Amino acid sequence: MSKRPVDQSYKVQTTEDARNAYDNWSMQYEADLCATGYRIPAMIATVFTHHIPLGTTPILDAGCGGGIQAEPLVEIGYRDLVGIDFSDGMLDVARKKSIYSNLKYQTMGDTLDFSDNYFYAVICSGVITPGHAPANSFDELIRVTNKGGKIIFSLRSDEKQMPEYPKKLQDLSFCGAWKHIFSTKPFHSMPYGEPEVLHQVHVYEVI
Repeated sequence: MSKRPVDQSYKVQTTEDARNAYDNWSMQYEADLCATGYRIPAMIATVFTHHIPLGTTPILDAGCGGGIQAEPLVEIGYRDLVGIDFSDGMLDVARKKSIYSNLKYQTMGDTLDFSDNYFYAVICSGVITPGHAPANSFDELIRVTNKGGKIIFSLRSDEKQMPEYPKKLQDLSFCGAWKHIFSTKPFHSMPYGEPEVLHQVHVYEVI
């Protein structure tokens, strides 16, 4: 049985188990992921810069972890990023980087502590996935995003993806909550550590 934290993170059964796992992993998290060739942050940053103009604010980093996704965006000039995460350990790591205008302890899948239509762009990197945030997390991301704002997120696209995740994307499109703008082709998100795991990055616009 694998003891690698990356592999074990996909096997947690409850939100509390996941929170404890990430609290314990927080100081080593980015080093471990980067050792796997972790590609989601680079892919999301590339897609983000194509679809979101500089000067767009505020931006939500939903499930921000230690800030690995926000760092490249801040480096090239994006500002007023708000990060949320359910792990105090991860938030402590992010806080030390001084890249967010605000950081909040919040859990994806629960009601978020923001008003309707608050954000003009949302990123969600490696978060809404089996064993982590549930598919209904998209409902709250849509609620807190302004009409015409874009939600850019990664989603597993391999055989271990659970059907409720892609179904949720379809249901929200069918009911007119958002519309699909762009998706990457499936790519190996952790080729040196979990080569069987595939992801896509998607862009949806809130209607």
